[in-house]
Amino acid sequence: MSLYDMINRDRSLGAVAERALVFDSLRQEGNRILLPEGENVYRTIENQASVADADILALSITNAGNLATIFKMLDLAGIPRRASDRDPARHPLIVGGSAGFANPEVLGDYVDVVALGEAEVSMRELVQKFSEARGTGRREAMLESIAQIPGLYVPHLYEVTYRDGGGVLSIQPCNPRVPAKVRPQYLSLSELPATHFTAPISDGEIAMMVPTLGCRWDCHFCTLGVPPFRQAPYSLLSAYLDKCEELGIRKFVISSPTFTQYGKRFDLLGKLSDYSQRVGGKVTTIIGSVRADEVSNSYLDAVNDLGDFGHMLTELALENEVRGVITVAPEFANAELVRIFNKTLTKERVNRAIEMCGKHPEFNTVMLYFIVGAPGESKEDRLAIADYAVDVFDRLAREDGTVIVKFTQYMPKPGTVSQRTSMANPIYTDEKVAEVEERLRGLVGPDRFARSFRVMWGESARMHLESVCIRGDRRVGTVLEDLHDSGVDLSAISPEQLHEALARQGLRQEEFLRRMDDDVLPWDIVDVVDSAHERELLKSLDEREVVQDDVCEGTAR
Repeated sequence: MSLYDMINRDRSLGAVAERALVFDSLRQEGNRILLPEGENVYRTIENQASVADADILALSITNAGNLATIFKMLDLAGIPRRASDRDPARHPLIVGGSAGFANPEVLGDYVDVVALGEAEVSMRELVQKFSEARGTGRREAMLESIAQIPGLYVPHLYEVTYRDGGGVLSIQPCNPRVPAKVRPQYLSLSELPATHFTAPISDGEIAMMVPTLGCRWDCHFCTLGVPPFRQAPYSLLSAYLDKCEELGIRKFVISSPTFTQYGKRFDLLGKLSDYSQRVGGKVTTIIGSVRADEVSNSYLDAVNDLGDFGHMLTELALENEVRGVITVAPEFANAELVRIFNKTLTKERVNRAIEMCGKHPEFNTVMLYFIVGAPGESKEDRLAIADYAVDVFDRLAREDGTVIVKFTQYMPKPGTVSQRTSMANPIYTDEKVAEVEERLRGLVGPDRFARSFRVMWGESARMHLESVCIRGDRRVGTVLEDLHDSGVDLSAISPEQLHEALARQGLRQEEFLRRMDDDVLPWDIVDVVDSAHERELLKSLDEREVVQDDVCEGTAR
């Protein structure tokens, strides 16, 4: 929305940005999206313009497991999928971005450009470069010119040598005019437009604010700590709320997983509370995740004063079953794993936060986030999650209390310190979660479990696909295209279907699950992780596994 607003406000660009969405009226047929009966052109929502006639088409994909969406959208618009099949005089320049492109290589044969980081500056320059080159028909020269813009990666201008089974031996610029490394662009407060922090468009009912970017902490497996931490000026958010009140907006989303790090959080919550009281308590505020170790009694009081409030996950995913949720992300029940992965949320900090919540009448639910399948994890480490959940419930000390245990599989994300670590095969994750759930039910009994605990999991099918997409090379893009065209349901793909599709391209899933000690990673051109930090993490995990092996051997003797 920030890019949309920027392009439409900057008249010097001579460009107009419009949106094309997946409308309710579109029909689903297998993996394809089809236009409604009687329609033959996929159009924008602003001016009903043909998407295929755009000069630049920007695709935002938020998750590596959803990369195949590009085939649906390009097919719907009637645009050739592969970059090499597109005519620059007839077809749009295809730009990809957002978190799904942390490893841009998987779609390297399909997109023309990948925007890395915050793109307000790079996209403005791209539009200008494109405008200058449009009509020349010189695609190569245009792409070389775009490749000079910081934060823009042009996959076509790099040659790749592949490893057998998966991974790359080398990836090199095709000529000296192409940069050897492309770094994501993160902008200063003065460079970021207001619309990076406040949604420029509302549906008349809901408005959104993003008070913080990045995170002050640096957990080794998390992408939140990758961008530098920045805060929205309070004057900007305050003026935004005043405008929303003029428009009669009654629902606000504070979309910030690090909201408790916002320096003016009490001022913002106080203004929202005043707004709610002025209109008779008809204002709802939905707050994103917060770190439990940053929660204080004063923060809980301020949230409680909002009146009608909720947590983003409960509003959007749990259908308002629970209110007054505090989210806690210990990630691991084992203190040593917490330390190794540089997670600062210790059990002592969690305990203090839970006890504070128990004293507030509105906070009756705790959602715990745990990772399973991390390297160095033992079965005992996983089972300790159940004990952790019971302890949290007891500390909450509420008859109406609920503890939700939400699992996610360990995924070594590109761009993080953990990117080279090994990854557990998702085929075993269901079993691991079931072990924890069984122990939890055994600790509290079936009746108490049904009344006060919930276990959330069900993503194993998505994990199969994501396990290869998250660290794949360009051959994985062909695998996705093959699966898409064969009609395999990518939301429920089986291990056998994935293995067969990989084998047709000479690939093996284990090559993407292994610890990647290779000199060159598939996403090497965009990799900016400190190698010393990587080595330190791998060394700590190796030492832990040696100790575990010694313990097991001693037990056997």
